[in-house]
Amino acid sequence: MLLLAKILFFLALVLSFTGLLSPPLALTIGILFGLGFTHPYAAATRTSARILLQVCVVALGFGMNLHEVLKAGRGGFVYTALGISFALLAGLALGKIFEVRGNSSFLITAGTAICGGSAIAAIAPILHADDQEMSVSLGTVFILNSVALLIFPPIGAALHLSQSQFGLWAALAIHDTSSVVGAAAKYGPQALVIGTTVKLARALWIVPLALATAAIKGSKSKIDGASKSRSESRVTAESRIGGETKTGHETKIQFPWFILFFCLAAVFNTYFAATSGFSRSLFTLGRLGLTATLFLIGTGISRSTLEEVGWRPMLQGVLLWAVVGITSLYFIRIGLIAL
Repeated sequence: MLLLAKILFFLALVLSFTGLLSPPLALTIGILFGLGFTHPYAAATRTSARILLQVCVVALGFGMNLHEVLKAGRGGFVYTALGISFALLAGLALGKIFEVRGNSSFLITAGTAICGGSAIAAIAPILHADDQEMSVSLGTVFILNSVALLIFPPIGAALHLSQSQFGLWAALAIHDTSSVVGAAAKYGPQALVIGTTVKLARALWIVPLALATAAIKGSKSKIDGASKSRSESRVTAESRIGGETKTGHETKIQFPWFILFFCLAAVFNTYFAATSGFSRSLFTLGRLGLTATLFLIGTGISRSTLEEVGWRPMLQGVLLWAVVGITSLYFIRIGLIAL
């Protein structure tokens, strides 16, 4: 069975890179694989999907015009800021209503508000979230993120959304960059430009949210510091033997550098017209790589993931996503949100 899983995994991965599979189909095949087989390369796949996604986003920049990117980025900044603030408030309220325990509620909220798994990965170390809280949060976001890629294009078509409207809606309402790009690419080239640019502007909010979370966490620690400092100041005999003392957790806030490289790629494509063939080739490779990325992400959704999530975090994630998606769609359709 393990050998069969390995063969099917590599076969589907190669097919994803060839362009024979559409992004939604690649994701669906990945989900079916994850639910039907024990993943032979689970840890390596998670790392590969994250790196490949960033590389593909940069490659997609070679198909973007800088002036369109800047226009979409400027126009989407205010909407992104308001949308993130609304999602954070609504998510924390829902977490309290459904009594989602530990850090899972805030992680799910941050993932929905900003950038899915990337936001969760950035915030979790600051909160000192444990493995179970990480798994629950990532599982909730990944499941909904996968559903979004499959249902958003048909909904957009049924509602006769323009490419501009759909790109903006996808960027504001879909969790991860990969699914935003996948859904927008399926809808059309203009939707792809707007969706990718506004989504990357939204992803930049990881940094201020991480800083704010660290500051709030530090303030709470100081309030409780009087009692905790006594116990933490003691060095046990076991720690002396090792010659090292752990005084706390070190937290690094990582800036999403791939966004900067995406902008540089757009600059290159805009001002070096003589290399347009080279830019088109990289853009094509980026789209093919993105399809493979979606397959890899899909394989991470397993039966154990579904069981781990539980109904409370999932209900919080679903309702928050529905509120964000429906609200943003309403304001886009009546023209209050537009580029």
